[in-house]
Parts: sequence; structure tokens; C-alpha cells
Amino acid sequence: MADREPVSDRTRAWAQTMAGHPGGAFVRAHASSRAEVGPAPVVGREVREERERALLRPGATLAVGAGHRAVDEEPDPERTCFERDRDRIVHSTAFRRLAGKTQVVVYPTDHQRTRLTHALEVAQVATSIARASGVNVALVEAIALGHDCGHGPGGHASEDAFDPFVPGGYDHGPWGADVVLTDLNLCRETLDGIRNHSWSRPAPTTVEGEIVSWADRIAYCAHDLEDAVHAGIVAPGALPAEVVGVCGRSRREQLSTFVRAVVATIDTHGEVGMPRDAAGALAALRAFNYEQIYVRPASLAQSRAVVEVLQALVEHYAVRPQLLPGPPDADPGTPSAVRAAVTYVAGMTDRYAFDTAVRELDWTTERLPQGLDRLT
Repeated sequence: MADREPVSDRTRAWAQTMAGHPGGAFVRAHASSRAEVGPAPVVGREVREERERALLRPGATLAVGAGHRAVDEEPDPERTCFERDRDRIVHSTAFRRLAGKTQVVVYPTDHQRTRLTHALEVAQVATSIARASGVNVALVEAIALGHDCGHGPGGHASEDAFDPFVPGGYDHGPWGADVVLTDLNLCRETLDGIRNHSWSRPAPTTVEGEIVSWADRIAYCAHDLEDAVHAGIVAPGALPAEVVGVCGRSRREQLSTFVRAVVATIDTHGEVGMPRDAAGALAALRAFNYEQIYVRPASLAQSRAVVEVLQALVEHYAVRPQLLPGPPDADPGTPSAVRAAVTYVAGMTDRYAFDTAVRELDWTTERLPQGLDRLT
């Protein structure tokens, strides 16, 4: 177009790769590509299922066909049922929103974990254990990536906020499996691991689910401490000797110790667990984080502010269900309207929830949870 502004040489060079690089019968990504493999049949789902049966240890969960789903589906030609679950979770709105949800502190800096980076680190720890133990890596990864999709904005404080509105209380594991991710039609084994990953819940029914339960605790104990040290909340040398003597001071040392401890227990005893010395160090690390990070006055102040704003939003929408996206067929204030309001508010990111309080409730920013820059 004549009135279009000129583009840079870099942009023009990038545009020139639009069609790739023809190479006879097919197109290459790079003009100089020389990556070649010998011709062979595609390694499709059925081949990988056979490999699982041949290679995974007794007791591992095997992928079969389309998997055990609430709604029957045709099997995928390329992916096992658990690989398919993993892909559905990664592409879901709930998973993407974890990038905007609190892990420990509201309004994290660029270097602090969010729920999304936590989920990725849990998946890394869990798959490391699963590969070494000879169990189903795809199932472990699916559970790990989806395990926190039921969290609301503001971290665990959202569970306290939603408790009064949900019969039996709000628990992010069951809420994620039974509400947030139901539209994905995930396998029964995947949902079970998500539902029961917290140690206060019944044990998962698969060894892979049990591995994610350990991986979750291992990952957050190590990375929450690292974030707190970088933020100046905890002094680098403050860890007690009972922790340092077993697993060191750094995240790298701690992850290495705890991952190998779980693998060794599976190898020796055939069950998912950890030797007493390592388990004691993990418990001591978690107790240290609890006292120094999670229940420090500034963290509790954030939690109180989160609870206040989320409860106000639920109450606002529960009596105005017509304001909800795709409003429910429910009268204001009814249990159905309250549940729809909780579902909507729980799905918000931190920033969207707090901006909504300003926009819809006329709150001032001073009433909202404050970031570390104002609380430390």
C-alpha cells in the first residue's frame, strides 16, 4: 500500500521466510538445513502404548486407547491419552491465567514465581522422579501442570475467601478437577491426581499422582525460600542446621537431594516416599518457610486484604448474576447464583480481580492488597 510506513531490513528479512525454503518434494525451515534421519514408520499412539507395556515398571499407570473419560472419545492417532490431557491443560484458559495468579506474594516482581512458573517447576521435579522410577511420565506431567488450576487470585487466601460460599468449603484441588477443568474431559487418572495432590486430601489412586504430591511440596519449599531470599524477606544464612546439613542452602542442592531421595525410596521399597532424614529436612524447611514467609505480618496483611476483596466481589455478583459472562439461569442470591459468582471470581487473575473491585465496587487502591514494595 502506498501509505504504509517503511519497515526495517530485519522485518523485511523475516517476512521473506514466509514460505520457507523449497527442497524438492517438501519445504525446509532453513535454507542450509541438513538434519536427516533414516526413513521409518511414525511412532504413533499404539507403538508408544506397546513401549509403555514393555518398559514401565509394575504398578505404573498404562495409557490405553482414549483413556477413561466421562465422555467417550475416539483415540488420538499420534498421542496417548495422557499426552492428550497434557496438551489440553497447556492450551486451556485456566492454565494461562496461572501467569497472573499469586504464588506467595501479591504483585510479584519479574523474578518471583507465579502459579504458572510454580506449575512448571512441579512438572520438572515430578518428571525427573518419574523418568528415573520407570513410571508414566506423560501422566505425571499432565497432573503437575494442572494441579493448581483451581486456585483463585491471591494464592491460598482465596480458599479462605471462598470457604463461606461453598458447601463443605473451597479446596483448590477438587475445585480444579471438578469445576475448572471439567470441559477438557480429562482422563479419570489425571483428574484424580489433580484433585488429591494436597497432603490433606485422600491419597491419589496412582503412583504418578503420589509422585506429583511430593514434587509439589519439594518444588514450593525450595523456590519459595529462594524468592524470599532474593526479596530480602529472609536472610541467606537463616536456614536451620537441620536443613542445611541434609539438603544445603540453595534451590539446586535442595531439589537434587529431595528428588534423589524419592527415587531411592521407590527403587528400594516400591512405594513413593522419602527416607526419614530427607523427609525431616523437608519438613523443617517447610516449617521455616511457614514461620518466616507465609505467616509473617506482611504476608498476613496481604491475605486479609485478599479475603476482603474476593468476598466483596462474590457478594456483588451473587446478587447481580446478570452481570456474569453467560449469566446463569438463577435468581439473585440463590445457591446457583452464589456458585456462579464464586466460579467467575475464582477464575480471575490477581490484577483483574483487584481492578474489578476498583471499577465495580468503587474501592480505592489503598484498600487493595499491597505489593512487597509497600509491605517490607
